[in-house]
Amino acid sequence: MKKLPPSERMRKELRQYVAQGTMAKTSLISGLAQRATQMIVQELLEAEAKEFVGRGYYERGQEEEVVHRNGYEPYRIKTGEGKITVYKPQVRNSEEPFKSRLGAFLKGNSDVLEKLAVEMYARGMSTRDIEDALQEATGEQVLSKSAASRVSEKLYEDFEAYQNRDLSEYDVEYMFADAVYESIRKRFKVKEAVLCVWGICRDQRKVLLHMAIGNKESEACWVELFRDMVRRGLREPTTISSDGAPGVIKAIESVFGKSLRVRCWFHRMQNLAGKVPMDAWPEIKAQLRAIRDAANLAQGKQLAAQFILEHQRDYPSLVKAFKVDLEALLNVLRVPVAHRKYVRTTNIIERSFGEERRRTKVIPGFLTEKSALKLIFSVLIRATKRWQGVHFDALTLARLDKLRNELGLETRQVEEVS
Repeated sequence: MKKLPPSERMRKELRQYVAQGTMAKTSLISGLAQRATQMIVQELLEAEAKEFVGRGYYERGQEEEVVHRNGYEPYRIKTGEGKITVYKPQVRNSEEPFKSRLGAFLKGNSDVLEKLAVEMYARGMSTRDIEDALQEATGEQVLSKSAASRVSEKLYEDFEAYQNRDLSEYDVEYMFADAVYESIRKRFKVKEAVLCVWGICRDQRKVLLHMAIGNKESEACWVELFRDMVRRGLREPTTISSDGAPGVIKAIESVFGKSLRVRCWFHRMQNLAGKVPMDAWPEIKAQLRAIRDAANLAQGKQLAAQFILEHQRDYPSLVKAFKVDLEALLNVLRVPVAHRKYVRTTNIIERSFGEERRRTKVIPGFLTEKSALKLIFSVLIRATKRWQGVHFDALTLARLDKLRNELGLETRQVEEVS
């Protein structure tokens, strides 16, 4: 039986670890990051030794060759997930001693390992991917003979294709717009907006529809993004949920004037909580939730009017903030009851942004717009694959089509959904 090199043993252990997956989610992710980073670094160390010796682990050299492998030496490196142990290949009978430039570099640059783990999570476990990320992070080619990898470029090509794809295939009922901010183009103290749009479709899919650099979350940037989506075939959605940023609100009203704009209740509740004393908030919060969860629009308007009358004397700032864009807050009550919990907030985006921030927080700033887009895209597009669909039955579709008729939007024939 062939003796396995450490990298293959680590890969086998990683597969077993993922297959078990019985522990808490946070512990599983942390352990996966540690094991995957360990495996990737080990692969790179072995590739470096292969270049030095001139042949792979299983390959036999010529009889006259005197340079031989001489086992492995344990090597500990500190990472954000804790210390990992890798095994530096040892070489004997060489004219000059084999010294791992990669090992020496990583010993003093543990933050690079975090970038490796981020890239691994976003783009899979390709050694060439990691080599490219390492070169991008350091500005130099740490592995002396590494060939330039096409995998990273392929990722950006995928992003460009995604940005230009036909959107007419998506029968979007509910759309969500928000932005995440990152330091881009070496301006590490200036964060720029990455505008993102998600959708929930009639066929039950949740999809990432579009993303682009916006520089700032302005009306002009959002309008450009929305118009590009329309140009590529996106039908006008039934609802569009967003926070209270003036730019996105104006852009929605400009480009999707017939769609029902829904103000995010989560963001509004956070804002209103700061308008009253902490001891008064629980009761007020319960009243606001009763408005949000009203049986229908008429009841919601009635409860909102009662709320305003009750609190306008003692909490005028609260009432003033509540009345701002109130119609958009109540618009969620026009949506079929089963789908209101999905439409009333932009949490579908926030959860994905949380995943994105967790993976990019260790990077002080992206060196280029291209590197930012390909990493953020790869994280977000993979997040969509883990989303559970939203159930649409024939009755819900009929109610949506009725709502679309009321709004003057294009409707489709109701289809049976299992």
